[in-house]
Amino acid sequence: MPGRTKAHDDAPEEVDTSMDDAPTSAQPPTEEQDDEAMEEDGSEGDDPFEEEEEPQRVRILPGSSERAASFEFLKEGHTMGNALRWIIMKNPDVEFCAYAIPHPSEDKMNLRIQTYDTTTAAAALEKGLQDLEDLCDVVSDIFWTEREKFEATPEQARKRQEEADRRQAA
Repeated sequence: MPGRTKAHDDAPEEVDTSMDDAPTSAQPPTEEQDDEAMEEDGSEGDDPFEEEEEPQRVRILPGSSERAASFEFLKEGHTMGNALRWIIMKNPDVEFCAYAIPHPSEDKMNLRIQTYDTTTAAAALEKGLQDLEDLCDVVSDIFWTEREKFEATPEQARKRQEEADRRQAA
């Protein structure tokens, strides 16, 4: 069983350190943004069609080299991590690829890529992202084609007509 905690009055005051001696944060400093969006001319930016610039969602983590790098993805999880790991490992220039979610409460995903001497980790990531996008396009095209074929069957046309008749009767 742990010992009793000393009361605040028991500790001498000279033991307390000033905040100047405290180590700095490991997080990179960020600019604080005002609560209200202001244009350069000082007017408020209320244009609903104006595109907001998204913050960068991928960054290279410290300690990375050309051939072995760790990337941090913001707002991504296991779905993107596992799919990207799988498609990157299909690349013959990649020696190793793995992903991790640092903590379930953080909306981050880390991806580690190690390549052979023929390419860089960043190039392997770019190729993996493009290959994954191409794969999703193919799957989507096949899905919508098959769905349209299914909807065009006489049985489905009959069911849609019965449903429309039921709505009109009600």
